[in-house]
Amino acid sequence: MGFKNRLKDFLGINTSIISMLIMVILIGLGERMAERFLPLYLVAVGGTVFVVGFMNAMQNFLGAIYSFPGGYLSDKLGYKRSLMLFTVIALFGYAIVIIFPYWQAVIIGCIFFIAWSAISLPAVMSLVANAVSKEKRTMGVTLHSLVRRIPMALGPVIGGILIGLYGEVKGIKIAFCIAFVVGVISLLVEYYFIEDSGEKKEAHLHVGQIFSSFNPGLRSLLISDILIRFAEQIPYAFVVLWVVEVNKISAAKFGILTSIEMLTAVLIYIPVAYAADKYTKKPFVLITFIFFTIFPLILYFSRTFTTLIFAFIIRGLKEFGEPTRKALIMDLAPEHLKAATFGTYYLIRDVIVSIAALSSAYLWSISPGTNFMVAFACGLVGMIAFAIWGKDLSAENK
Repeated sequence: MGFKNRLKDFLGINTSIISMLIMVILIGLGERMAERFLPLYLVAVGGTVFVVGFMNAMQNFLGAIYSFPGGYLSDKLGYKRSLMLFTVIALFGYAIVIIFPYWQAVIIGCIFFIAWSAISLPAVMSLVANAVSKEKRTMGVTLHSLVRRIPMALGPVIGGILIGLYGEVKGIKIAFCIAFVVGVISLLVEYYFIEDSGEKKEAHLHVGQIFSSFNPGLRSLLISDILIRFAEQIPYAFVVLWVVEVNKISAAKFGILTSIEMLTAVLIYIPVAYAADKYTKKPFVLITFIFFTIFPLILYFSRTFTTLIFAFIIRGLKEFGEPTRKALIMDLAPEHLKAATFGTYYLIRDVIVSIAALSSAYLWSISPGTNFMVAFACGLVGMIAFAIWGKDLSAENK
């Protein structure tokens, strides 16, 4: 009993945190079975690579647009009601894709489900900020990030198996049906088990005013983060095409590669969270940016399943300091603007990044190498900029 209590104290676990983690697993499992293979599904039902590029840009843009109202609604309704609303919206999107087998319907359905993580993140972070003490926030965010990787690892494997058994169209549609069912279960978990604080905060819709509350450390992180996300998002939607279509690796093996990526991330989360709380945070963020930068370069030279395993390990290591970065945003945000600050940060970042993602199809149409090398160059600039001018953000709280 004593060990259990010490473990709960170390991890910052309580009823609200456990309920949130269950919700993340359920929704994430359904989402990752289908969403990860959307580029293949779009092509299979008549879409082109430019439709794939448009979907990728739309995902970034919606992630930006939705993050701000996500923060507003979290402050206005409370995180419990907000999470339930966001889940219902995602279910509606799944239903559209299930019913209508056209690439146009997929694009419409994506509007409702593809940005669930973005729209729900401010509410989740608000829950963490409310449910755990300040000195455990990094650990709380880390647990969220770690548990998210469980469905990220399992979902693509299940999706790949379904594609292998039933083909790209039918297999992915079955995955969407499963996503709908587990989404309904998640809605019940949210209703019965997530505890809302009952405290509603003043909601803010003035982006300029919220941005003006950003301290210099947060603004520095935002600029570097934007450049690093260029490196991530330019090749993002085309990774599955590179593996499955260009290098003729099966969809099932792609699922295995994704699981390797997620397992790598899971193994490093807790040790890094402990060290980030104990030492300064800039080195952890910088290491993260390095892995973001080198992944597209390594991917380009990975043409076999064995070399792709190494590439996806690198991709998993890019999560090295991601929970630390999120915890810093939460710490640096004013107490009355936690969710709104998260929403504003991601609004600014992802609107700009969506522009880069929109160019991804054009770069891919030139050649996969052009796509990957441009992504690498963007990451290199962001990484060097942060190494030289980035501040040790942990000092901002002292």
